[in-house]
Amino acid sequence: MKRLTALAALLGALFIAPLHSEETTVESLLPLDLPPPTIAQSTPTFVPSVMSSVSIAQMGQPQGITLSGGQFQGGVDFTLPVDQVMTSARLALNLRISPALAARNATMQLMLNGQPLGTVPLTATDSDLARYQFDIPAALMVSSNSLSFKINDGDAMQCQRDLSDKYRVTILPDSRFELEGQQLDIGADLSHFPRPFFDSMQMSPAAIAVAFASKLSPDTISAGALIASWLGIQADYRGVSFAAYHDRLPEKNGILIGHPGEQIGGLTLPQTSQPLLKIIDNPANPVYKLLLVVGKDESELRAAAWRLTRGNFAQQTPAVDVDAQTIPLSKPYDAPRWIPTDRPVKLSELIRKDQSLTATGIWHPPLQVAFRAAPDLFLWDGETIPLHIGYRFPTENWIDEQRSWLSMTLNDTFLHNLPVNKQGALETLWHKLGGDARQEQFDMPLEPYMIYGDNQLSLYFNIVPKKDAPCSTLLNNNIKSRIDDDSWIDLSHTRHFALLPNLSYFVGASFPFTRLADYSETVLMLPVNPSETQIATLFDMAARSGNATGTALGHNRVVFGVPTGGSFLELLRDRDVLAVSGMDQHDFNRALLANSPFVTHDSTLGVREPSSWQKVQRWIAGDWAAEGLEADRYFSSNEAWRGFISFRSPWNDARLVVLALGSNDEQLSHLHDDLASAKINAGIRGDAAIITNENGVRSFRVGEQFPSGEMPPHLKIVWYANQHSALLAILSLLVGSLVGGMVYRMLKKRERKRLDAGNSK
Repeated sequence: MKRLTALAALLGALFIAPLHSEETTVESLLPLDLPPPTIAQSTPTFVPSVMSSVSIAQMGQPQGITLSGGQFQGGVDFTLPVDQVMTSARLALNLRISPALAARNATMQLMLNGQPLGTVPLTATDSDLARYQFDIPAALMVSSNSLSFKINDGDAMQCQRDLSDKYRVTILPDSRFELEGQQLDIGADLSHFPRPFFDSMQMSPAAIAVAFASKLSPDTISAGALIASWLGIQADYRGVSFAAYHDRLPEKNGILIGHPGEQIGGLTLPQTSQPLLKIIDNPANPVYKLLLVVGKDESELRAAAWRLTRGNFAQQTPAVDVDAQTIPLSKPYDAPRWIPTDRPVKLSELIRKDQSLTATGIWHPPLQVAFRAAPDLFLWDGETIPLHIGYRFPTENWIDEQRSWLSMTLNDTFLHNLPVNKQGALETLWHKLGGDARQEQFDMPLEPYMIYGDNQLSLYFNIVPKKDAPCSTLLNNNIKSRIDDDSWIDLSHTRHFALLPNLSYFVGASFPFTRLADYSETVLMLPVNPSETQIATLFDMAARSGNATGTALGHNRVVFGVPTGGSFLELLRDRDVLAVSGMDQHDFNRALLANSPFVTHDSTLGVREPSSWQKVQRWIAGDWAAEGLEADRYFSSNEAWRGFISFRSPWNDARLVVLALGSNDEQLSHLHDDLASAKINAGIRGDAAIITNENGVRSFRVGEQFPSGEMPPHLKIVWYANQHSALLAILSLLVGSLVGGMVYRMLKKRERKRLDAGNSK
């Protein structure tokens, strides 16, 4: 490990003094919208240290930063929580250096917020990996930061045409800043929410504690799910996890949900005649805060939670009495983060406000257009999704128009290379005669299977200079390439139709529960006495749903246990069910799985043997690929596991049940990290997915599937025939044989009558 502490210390001595010519105070380091910390003089308060880290991957570069191909400088912006003051910082820099670049003995300069951090040698090592550490002056770390890299020998390498790809250095995604800071007391003020529980400036995952009274009730869990889903929206790409506390207070920041007068860990919730939001100091340490969400019943708690997510609290507001709230109802497929399917959508509508569809210079990062779609989009065989691209290359005489193109990829699948000029004999001849042959638009048909729940369209202008172009042109950053504003993608002729259950839809977009994104047709189900881990897992599922759709679960309903009557049973008759349990919840599991393809035996999950009539029905339906026996064997051979199972609702055969399950709570707690893994997400499908530490994820299809969506009955017949062509051929042969036999017997009978009549004459 190479250490550059001496250099960093020298830099600190050089730069800290000019940066802080006046005395530095805690108040001077606070952002403008935060008040100075208030600490009682009579009671000394311990100001805790906060250890954290932020990696290049978390800064939005999951593949790292590569300097090559003529682009020998780059960088990344990152932010840090505004309610922390950094006291020490270290940069762990991990590089992969190509042999050709290592042979040049080049160096790379690092800068943070315009201040040089030093240079590192890009030399050969025992492997192609090099690791460095920098001690960073803490005063350089502010809320918004920019880290940049530049190869000092880059200009000379840029002029070596056709060889520049050999010179490559990658700042690996696990390079990171390791930080230590002090938590600031921002005061008991609702106007800062979601701070201090979640800071939009942080780039690392958030962990949020939610506490309840000793007597758990469905209405408090429902309010917690609403808040968790909204925090999932705010966390976005960073991710968020939850910890549930049962009759105990969090050690740091936390959200307390309960009824007036209830006690949580010795703290009594205020008596109130209407819904209440209040933020107070944590008794364990007043630097940390507790947010109280109080209401007498389900409607009041829902109103308080909804008001909290609306924000817009006046400054210096420690408490708010909540009036009645009007919570809008979702319509099918109206999730704001899903691409509309009722019209063509311009690509400019899909990019973030800080993005542009214009590229500057020869070498530039790809233009990224990200969009989400409902996972049940359906097209008939042979139909495609039209993508229209309007584009313009720079008009420079030193560009080799024959070798330059616009490269298009969708979800890492290559689509097409679009040329500068139109292709064809007549177009080429016309261009040589001086005519305008520029191609500036293209219609690309996309196959339906290429569209996922989460999509990334990448566009890269690969500009190649002519061989005799002067070196100065390679450094020209004045040229611009752009995607026109009239570029669009059109999903308006798709239908919403799919076979369920399909767990890949659930892990990708929380579907089918997100068909109505506010969960107005979903029941969240827990055992009668849920554990803290089971509640936290339910909140994680709620946060994933909010993140996928951009809609909070304003109308979710929570049920404890499997109801046998009353209003809760009526709820289940027209709603889907998302449940969380553990194998130790024997009664709950037995009741929930009673009419499903799955069965529990004490602490073992198994597959129910289908009856003879069920086998005949599945054979007639063309369902010949069930893996019940294989799944049963796999379930019985694993002791420690977690995962999902899904099946047709026993209360409504048009609805679905998804159950998140673990062999124990320790295993269930791993589900959050499992779902953060792209590899595990890609492996979850079918109606049963089991995850183990040893084997990763194994998926099976055990039960029957049923069609769900917007398909007219006459088209369902066509779809069924298309899906089961082999069965249709067999049935046609049987029907043809039967009809042919009957016609043959009828004709033979007529023949006998005719012959008998002739003999008698």
